[in-house]
Amino acid sequence: MSAEIIIPGELDDSLDPTQHDVRPQRRRALTQGRGLVGLVLVGIVVVLGFAAPLLAPYSPNEQIPGANLLGPSSTHWLGTDEVNRDVFSRMVHGIRVDLLVVFLAVPLGAILGSLVGLVTSWWRITDVLTQRVFDVILAFPSLILAIALSAFLGPGLWTVVIVIVAAELPVFGRLVRTSLRTVREMPFVEAAEVVGAGPLWVLRRHVLPNSLEPLTIQLAVSMSVAVFIEGAMSFLGLGVRPPAASLGSLIRDGVRTMYDAPYFAVGPLLVVVALVLGLLLISQALAESRRA
Repeated sequence: MSAEIIIPGELDDSLDPTQHDVRPQRRRALTQGRGLVGLVLVGIVVVLGFAAPLLAPYSPNEQIPGANLLGPSSTHWLGTDEVNRDVFSRMVHGIRVDLLVVFLAVPLGAILGSLVGLVTSWWRITDVLTQRVFDVILAFPSLILAIALSAFLGPGLWTVVIVIVAAELPVFGRLVRTSLRTVREMPFVEAAEVVGAGPLWVLRRHVLPNSLEPLTIQLAVSMSVAVFIEGAMSFLGLGVRPPAASLGSLIRDGVRTMYDAPYFAVGPLLVVVALVLGLLLISQALAESRRA
C-alpha cells in the first residue's frame, strides 16, 4: 500500500476562507443600498475634480475686475472671494488637489505599512521594535504630528502627503500583522508547513488573500480620514500654499469672511461632506459584505 505524496500546491484548502469567492458579495454591496449611495457621492466629487478645466468658467487664480465678495449668481455660481476670484472655479480645482492627496498618500501609506507589517512580524526582535515605533507614532494625534512635521518640512502639499503616509503606516502595518499572526495559527497553514511549504508560499497562498478584504475596508476609512487631515492642515495654514486652492483652504477663507459673505464656505463644505460620507458608506458596505 503506497502512501500518497502531497505537495503544498495540492493541499486541501477546504478550511481556508480565502478559497471562497467573495467578489459577488462585494459587487452586490457596492451596487445597492449604502454602497451604491457612497459610490454615487464619491463619483460626483471625482467627476467634478477631473472635469474642472471644462466646468470652471474662470481660472482658479484669476482676479475679476469689480467682482469683490459678490453673492451667488448665474455668472458666479458660488460667488466671489475677497480678492475677486470665482469661488466655484477655485472649488472644482481644489477638489483635484484633495483627490491627489487622498488617492496618492493613503495607498502609499497602505503599501509601506503592509510591507513593514509583513516583513517585521516574521522575527520577534523586529516585530517588537516595529510595534514600539508604531506606538510612538499613534501616540500623537494627526494634527500634532502635522504641526511637528511642518516645523521641519514647512507647509505645502507634499507635507500633507507625508503626514498622511506617516499616520496611516502603523494602521496598515498592525492590520497586516494581526492577519498574519491569525492565519499562521490556522489548521490549513499548519498542514502546509508540515508538508514543507515555505514562508513565502504560505504568505502568497494564505496570508495575503486573508488580508485583502480588511485592507480594502480600511483603505476606504483611511481615505475619509485623509480628507479631514488635509482640510485641517490647510485650515491651519500648514497645507496647500496660497494661491493654490484646496477644500481646506477654501473653508478657511470662508470662515475669515463669514460676516461679509456667509455663503462662501457652503460649496467646499458640501463637497467635503459628500466625499467623507461617500467613503464611509463604501467602507460600511464592504464590512457588511465581509460578515455576510
